[in-house]
Amino acid sequence: NKYMIICSNIVGGGKGSTGLSRPNPVTGKPYGLDFPIVTIGDMVRAQALLIDHLGIRRLLAVTGGSMGGFQALEWAVRYPERVATVHAIATAARLSTQAIAFHEVGRQAIMADPDWMEGNYYGRAVPRAGLSIARMIGHITYLSEEQMHAKFGRRLQNRDSFSYDFKTDFQVESYLKYQGDAFVKRFDANSYLYISKAMDYYDLAGGRSLVEALAGVQAEFLVVSFTSDWLFPTHQSKEIVRALQANGVPATFLEIPSSYGHDSFLLPSAPMHDAIRGFLAHAQERVRRESKEGRA
Repeated sequence: NKYMIICSNIVGGGKGSTGLSRPNPVTGKPYGLDFPIVTIGDMVRAQALLIDHLGIRRLLAVTGGSMGGFQALEWAVRYPERVATVHAIATAARLSTQAIAFHEVGRQAIMADPDWMEGNYYGRAVPRAGLSIARMIGHITYLSEEQMHAKFGRRLQNRDSFSYDFKTDFQVESYLKYQGDAFVKRFDANSYLYISKAMDYYDLAGGRSLVEALAGVQAEFLVVSFTSDWLFPTHQSKEIVRALQANGVPATFLEIPSSYGHDSFLLPSAPMHDAIRGFLAHAQERVRRESKEGRA
C-alpha cells in the first residue's frame, strides 16, 4: 500500500524474461546452449531497460538477498545516480572458493545425466536425476549444521532399524530427495547451469580494490548478515561495509542471530523487517526533502 515494488525475472531464468527454453528467432527451436552466457551485469542492464520503459528516473531502494544482493550492489555501482538506497542482504562482493566448488559439483551432476544431451533436451525427457542432485547439493549449503541437526538429527524414516541397503534410512535423506524432486518440476536444468555460472563470475571489485570499486556510489546502504550463514558469512558483509565507510558512504550494518543458515534471509525475521521498514521510511523522507530543495 505504501511502495511500488518492481520484481522482474532475470535474463536466462525463462519465467517471464528470455531464457534457454525460449525459441531462438534464428532457428525457431529452443536456444539451449546457443544462448549467450549471462552475467550479473547483464541482468542489471536488462532491469535498467525495464525501469526506462516504465519511465522511472530514480529508485528509492534496490533490495536483494544472495544473488539478488549481487544485483543490488551492481545497481549501486553501475547506475549510482538512479539509486537512493541499497539493501544488501546475506550477500557478498564475490562468491567464495567453496561456494564456486559446490556450484561446479551441481553443474557436473546435470551434465553427466544422459538425458541432458548437451543441453538439447527440450521436447524430450529432462535431466531429472542430474538437476535433482544439483538441487540437493545446493540445498545443503542453504542450511546450517545446527538447524539440520535440530530438524532431523539421526532420526530414521518410517523404520525402526537400518535397512543395510541403499534405501532411504534417514529423515534428512528423504527431505533432500523431496527437495530435489520438487525442484525438477519448476526449474530448467540449463538455467541452473547459466545462473550458477553468473554467480561464480561475479566480482564487484573486478581486479580493483573494493574501496576503489565503490568509490562512485551515491546510495545509502543497509547491509544485513546472519550469524549461521556459512555460504555468505558475516565477514564478507563487513568487507562491504568497511569499503563503503572508506568512501564516506553512509552504511548501516546489522548482524542477526539465526540458526537457519543462508535460508535465514527468506524466513520471517522481526529484526530484518524492522530494519528495512525504518531504513525505507528514513530514505523516503530524505528523498522528499531533497526533492523540495531541488537536489533529487
